[in-house]
Amino acid sequence: MDSHSAVTMEAGAPTRKESGRLPARYGGNAHGHSGLARTAHGMSSSSLRKKSDATLVRKVPVASLRPVLANLQEILLGTKLAVLFVAVPLAVVAQCFHFGQVWVFALSLIGLIPLAERVSFLTEQIALYTGPTIGGLLNATCGNATELIIAMFALVQGKIEVVKCSLLGSVLSNLLLVLGTSLFCGGIKNLGANQPYDRKQADVSTGLLTLGVLCQSLPLLLRYAVSSGEHAVATDTTVLELSRACSFIMLLAYVAYLFFQLKTHRQLFEPQEIEGGDEEEEEAVLGFGSALFWLILMTIIIAVLSEYVVGTIEPTSQSWGLSVSFISIILLPIVGNAAEHAGAVIFALKNKLDITLGVALGSATQISMFVVPLSVLVAWIMGIQMDLDFKLLETGSLFISVLVTAFTLQDGTSHYLKGVLLLLCYIVIGACFFVTRQTEHHANGNGTLLDVPMGPMIVQVA
Repeated sequence: MDSHSAVTMEAGAPTRKESGRLPARYGGNAHGHSGLARTAHGMSSSSLRKKSDATLVRKVPVASLRPVLANLQEILLGTKLAVLFVAVPLAVVAQCFHFGQVWVFALSLIGLIPLAERVSFLTEQIALYTGPTIGGLLNATCGNATELIIAMFALVQGKIEVVKCSLLGSVLSNLLLVLGTSLFCGGIKNLGANQPYDRKQADVSTGLLTLGVLCQSLPLLLRYAVSSGEHAVATDTTVLELSRACSFIMLLAYVAYLFFQLKTHRQLFEPQEIEGGDEEEEEAVLGFGSALFWLILMTIIIAVLSEYVVGTIEPTSQSWGLSVSFISIILLPIVGNAAEHAGAVIFALKNKLDITLGVALGSATQISMFVVPLSVLVAWIMGIQMDLDFKLLETGSLFISVLVTAFTLQDGTSHYLKGVLLLLCYIVIGACFFVTRQTEHHANGNGTLLDVPMGPMIVQVA
């Protein structure tokens, strides 16, 4: 038996040490789940994976090369998004040979799509070796690695507005676009019937999101209260200090949430079992060392492409006639999470709304309660003054989005109209940012020109 065949043996079959397979004790339990409770995020990404054909690998005459080629085949061809990998070297070539910053931006965004899916796959592979607790922490940390890396590079370059807008856009897209599309598609497939789901997970996530909105609203409210003269503060940095204090509170709440999810109430977050047994048990198809190596390599590649995206976002906004804020809030989250979003919709079509909710709400919660406060504290360490004041329009949009999502999910059933409402909310918010942040010259009734600059600036009359 060659190495690749050993990797792809059926669950429960005897394993060999050189195959890289997990011991049998990591196999399925009585409920059909693997020893590691798979996260909804991981199951969503798994819907885009495919089995690699080992026929060509077996024909390689050099036996020592077969394990290496099987490994490469599993990484590069084990996803339905494999064709998008070609954008990665093209983005590097475009950057090195100065083909144009718009091309670099577009190719980098496309290249991030399969890389994000592969990071999810590799974290699951490692988690199968490390056990449920460490594996859950790894999935929680790497679940939104792309957004986190982009935020860090934007911070390094001092682009605080890009950080805030991209993270805000990730939360909005998960709550309204992903969840709305999933509920709509699932409802259309099940016309005349409601799709049930477990409210408990949704209640936990919406509660945390409400706390996140509160922590992001207080610096904004304090700034307006001080500017109106209703209250006074001791120093000019009070809003910044309040933001940092709120960031610690948000991270503390997120740690409590992880303990709740991974330890005390793990059963609430276990994805539903697919009826009919059409989902296979999760197996380790890579060795621990191999998976760790590829995870590090993929993270480095994501970092390179993220740096390209951050560095070319302004020229792209000028070329496309779109503001940096609109690109950061709308385009970056849609493209960066495309693989995860597609998986959420697929499971909604399979009547597995618990998995869909786990993807959408779980990702939004992680961004709001982990990535946002972490960015504030990292900026503090770097000597950059980033606060939680996301400005009035952004904070109001976030508040309304969380409120609408909470009301939509309160009865434990879904139909297509709920998806339509969430999607319409997202379209309205997107149109608002498109109109208010667009750099153009508009003529008013008197023939004078209105200069509407990019960024949160006051409109000036020329």
